[in-house]
Amino acid sequence: MSPPPKRKKYTLSAVWREARDLLVANRKRLLIGLGLMLISRAAGLVLPASVKPLIDEVIGKSRHELLLWLALAAGTATVIQAVAGFALGQLLGVAAQHAINDMRKRVQDHVLRLPVAWFDSHQTGQLISRIMTDAEGIRNLVGNGIVQLVGGLVTAAFALVVLFWLNWHLTIVVLVVLLGFGATMAFAFSRLRPLFRERGKIQADITGRLNETLGGIRVVKAYVAEERERSAFTAGVDRLFANVRRSMTGVSALTSASTLVTAVVGVAMMTLGGRAVIAGTMSTGDLITYAVFVGLLAAPVVQIASIGTQVSEAFAGLDRIREVLESPTEDADAATRLPCPTVHGEIIFQGVTFAYNSGQPVLRDISCTVPAGSTVALVGSSGSGKSTLVSLVMAFNRPASGMITVDGRDLSTLRLADYRAHLGVVMQDNFLFDGTVADNIAFGRNGAERSEIIEAAQLAYCDEFVSGFPDGYDTIVGERGIKLSGGQRQRIAIARALLANPRIMILDEATSSLDSESEAAIQQGLARLQAGRTCFTIAHRLSTIRAADQILVLEAGAIVERGTHEELMANAGRYRQLHDRQYQVEQNRYANPGEEPRAP
Repeated sequence: MSPPPKRKKYTLSAVWREARDLLVANRKRLLIGLGLMLISRAAGLVLPASVKPLIDEVIGKSRHELLLWLALAAGTATVIQAVAGFALGQLLGVAAQHAINDMRKRVQDHVLRLPVAWFDSHQTGQLISRIMTDAEGIRNLVGNGIVQLVGGLVTAAFALVVLFWLNWHLTIVVLVVLLGFGATMAFAFSRLRPLFRERGKIQADITGRLNETLGGIRVVKAYVAEERERSAFTAGVDRLFANVRRSMTGVSALTSASTLVTAVVGVAMMTLGGRAVIAGTMSTGDLITYAVFVGLLAAPVVQIASIGTQVSEAFAGLDRIREVLESPTEDADAATRLPCPTVHGEIIFQGVTFAYNSGQPVLRDISCTVPAGSTVALVGSSGSGKSTLVSLVMAFNRPASGMITVDGRDLSTLRLADYRAHLGVVMQDNFLFDGTVADNIAFGRNGAERSEIIEAAQLAYCDEFVSGFPDGYDTIVGERGIKLSGGQRQRIAIARALLANPRIMILDEATSSLDSESEAAIQQGLARLQAGRTCFTIAHRLSTIRAADQILVLEAGAIVERGTHEELMANAGRYRQLHDRQYQVEQNRYANPGEEPRAP
């Protein structure tokens, strides 16, 4: 693991680059916003600037004719300030939301292009937090935050010039106090930023666990684990509370410090300013004007405490977003890869070894040839490497050594998007989206006609249960297809694959959720699905793979047998052992109705 200081330096520079890019991308709106801010601030100076002539000239010297002009000037300036402020709020509000939308789309697009292995070590809830919550923080960079900060500094600079003109001795004292406060804030923000970063991580962890709890609510209730999940959630929110309490302590300390600074400046004005008026070096109007402009100088400095906190939160959010954006995507080298417009389907493994963890190979020296249009069945006990092998075929992972070729071309040199466009997958636990039956079938081919959807459904024997729904193919299946049975979800997945019309088909326990009657009916649909396609089939029910052109028997990540069903039965090896054991289980099931067979 990298040392913390090195990580912090790298991350901080990345965040600064991201912040710079955001500001550059929104520079037009920000420049217009700064213009409106300058107009607003300039108009806001008219009223305090009217104090001195009001007291010294209108009241002190009875020049009453100036009163109307001063009132008109102050009123007009106030109206201009209000209009400019409204336009500024609208402009920067839209700019901020535009930047947030762009950032969310950018992060989501990047996440979708990350390799499957990356998702195995990241919670879904954390990713949602990065996309939705952390992106919200940039509002303070391209919204009011930065512009208000710049506008405050401009006002403070103008006010400082006026203060030096009125009484430079007193201004030096005030400036020293405010600079000391500014140094304190800079130190405080350096301590607060890690807290804000940690807060985002804690929130992501809580969101991730909550997402898992709600998604697996049936398992939670089935195992009476409500109290366990409640405790886990309580521990998370308590961690969040502790973090918020610490950060609030820092913010409160800054607020109290600003109050103290205001008091010190007020006392200095009372003593030094009062003496100057008594000595005749300042008029009463000068002193009151000085007090007003000190407020204009101090307000932006105090405002930095609030804006600085917001900007620190934004930088912390960008920091977490950068962690995702810095993760290499699986198509990062797409420009150097070969296009793959057509695929015939010949797959060859040449001495392939693969390990999820270094030193612990899951597949060992796998070599086999799968001719185009043929069906290969993968058989073996759980953990033998069957699913890992098909994940390599789908290019979800890359071999540690050896090579996989597709039609004679190295798979690692082909564009993934092109290659996967020729793949179809029916998994053991198929995912359905919260939409209609028709939408889920059409997911296999975007823009499919209704007639094509229904034809695919009929081939997969979906029509017999869909026709029984009041809304037919417009029936909402619910989140993850919860409103359907396991067998119904499986048939829809097969229809989806049929509609996609792939050249290479992956069937991973495709009939595992079906009863014997449904399985017999759907085998005809699977036969149509496999016809003319290269097909990889994983099945614990060995009766479903008798017709495979080639059967590979895997144990401990190695191919221990290969051949047709008849050849392997004649060999009386591992395959025969698995077959006979399952046959005995089937016989027991018939002798004991209701008992389901277990995988060998």
